[in-house]
Amino acid sequence: MKLSIIIPTLNEATVIGSSLSTLTSLREAGHEVIVVDGGSHDDTLQLAQSRADQIFTANKGRASQMNKGAEIANGDILVFLHVDSTLPPNADSLIIEGLKQNNKTWGRFDVQLAGRQPFLRIVETLMNWRSRISGIVTGDQCLFVCRELFDRIGGFPEIALMEDIAISKRLKRYGQPLCISRRVIASSRRWERQGTLRTILLMWRLRLGYFLGESPEHLARRYH
Repeated sequence: MKLSIIIPTLNEATVIGSSLSTLTSLREAGHEVIVVDGGSHDDTLQLAQSRADQIFTANKGRASQMNKGAEIANGDILVFLHVDSTLPPNADSLIIEGLKQNNKTWGRFDVQLAGRQPFLRIVETLMNWRSRISGIVTGDQCLFVCRELFDRIGGFPEIALMEDIAISKRLKRYGQPLCISRRVIASSRRWERQGTLRTILLMWRLRLGYFLGESPEHLARRYH
C-alpha cells in the first residue's frame, strides 16, 4: 500500500528543508510527499521543490490545503503531517500493518513535544491519554486515514479552526482510531514562545468554545 504524506505550509522557509529531508527514506520506499501551500511570501516553495513529489497552492487555511492535497494524492492512505513535526522510524510499516492487523481505517500516533521543559512531558502525556479516551485526534498527532473513508466522509470541514476535531467526530462514526504508541516529534515553539500554562488555558478555552457552538472563525481570531 502507498502512503500520501500531505503537508500544509505557510511561510515555513526556516523549517521546510529539514522537515522534508526526514521523509526521504519514505519517498525512496515508494510513498509520496505532497506540499500544499497557502500563499507563502518567503522561500517555502523554492526550498520544497527538490524534496517533494508534488507541490500545489490552495486557498489559505489548513483544512482547504489538506483537502487539496488529498484531491491530487495517489496513495491508498492519506497522512496529514504538520511541517514542523517528524514521523518516527518505519512510520509506513507502523501505519499499514497497524491498520491491517487491528482492522482499522484511520488513526494517529502518540505525540512528543520537542522542548525540554519538564512540564511539557506532562502536557504530551495528557494529550495522548485524552485522545485514547475520547477518540479525538489533534493535528500534532499526525492523523492518517484510508483514502476510501476520507472520500466517504467528505474530507475536512473547511472551517477556520478545529478542523482536526471536526473530522475526528466524522471518522468516529466508522470506528475508533488506531492509536500508535510510537511518537511523532512535534514542535513546541508555540508553547515556549507564549508560555506552557498560557497555551494550555488558551486551547482549553478554544475547545470549550467550539463544543458550545462558538463559530470557528471567531475562535481562529482568538487563536492567532
